Amino acid sequence: MLCVVVLLIAFLVVGSSKLCPHQCSCYEASELVDCRSRGLTRVPHSIPHGTWLLDLSGNKLNMQVVHSKALCSLTFLEKLDLAYNELRVLPPDFCQGLTALKDLKLSHNALGRLESHSLEDLESLERLDLSHNHIQVIEAGAFRGLTMLKNLNLAWNQLSILQGGLLTMQQGLGVLLLHHNNISKIETKALAPLQTLTILNLEANQLRSLKFKTFLNLQTPSTHLQMSGNPWACDCELHRVFSKILLVRHLHVDDYMNITCHSPLLLAGASLGLMHSQLCMAETATVLVITGTVMVTVVAALVMAERKRKKQKMNLEKQGNDPMPWESYK
Repeated sequence: MLCVVVLLIAFLVVGSSKLCPHQCSCYEASELVDCRSRGLTRVPHSIPHGTWLLDLSGNKLNMQVVHSKALCSLTFLEKLDLAYNELRVLPPDFCQGLTALKDLKLSHNALGRLESHSLEDLESLERLDLSHNHIQVIEAGAFRGLTMLKNLNLAWNQLSILQGGLLTMQQGLGVLLLHHNNISKIETKALAPLQTLTILNLEANQLRSLKFKTFLNLQTPSTHLQMSGNPWACDCELHRVFSKILLVRHLHVDDYMNITCHSPLLLAGASLGLMHSQLCMAETATVLVITGTVMVTVVAALVMAERKRKKQKMNLEKQGNDPMPWESYK
């Protein structure tokens, strides 16, 4: 009888360790919890404490449901998928306690901004996917606690500027995806902290020009840049910037020949890589014309001044040879 009781207790203990929300499927002793596309409007209860992968994608979670500390008991969680929901805001401290989390997917939601404290507890996070949202504002310090981040996806949002100080703590960031935003300006020191960046995607933004110093500050072993699909204003200065970038050994513009001009209208659709000589020739011709005009003007002024000087000298000499008025009465 004693053996039966012991076995029953053991069964209850093991069974309790494998609790699983009835809306979800659990695998490998409840360490993998699959709640994909179950029509959930809230984070389910009874998620096993030892869960390391939680997939909540494709549901109808909203800002009221993913509330502060909603997942704080999942201290072993390494992967969390909240993609394809209806999240509009990340409440402060919603990820408190998720100190083991390495991969967070928040893509295809309705996030409009990132608050400064929403992600600060994710000290182990290596991958963050925020693509396909409506993010216009990222508050200063929003990524401050993400010191282990290696991959940051902000593609398909509505960012208009890449500001300095945003990625100060991301020295280990390897991939930064910013394509399909509205970025028209990159501040000079925005990329300076990124010491291991290997891929920077800036395709399909609103860039018209660049500052070479912005990329010169990028001190990395090797970085591949993608910048086609922007409305580039092609002139000799833009060509000079790209020419300098191409000469920097650790910078590689992967799509240089696909970078096309948007303006001036005469060059619209033309490849910058194929038009560089014409751009600078036109500018050189203009400079030569202006220089020639200035030189002609200066020479003409000197000739006129010399003629005037000679005329004045002749008048003085003539006056010196003429008799004085009283001498005519002698």
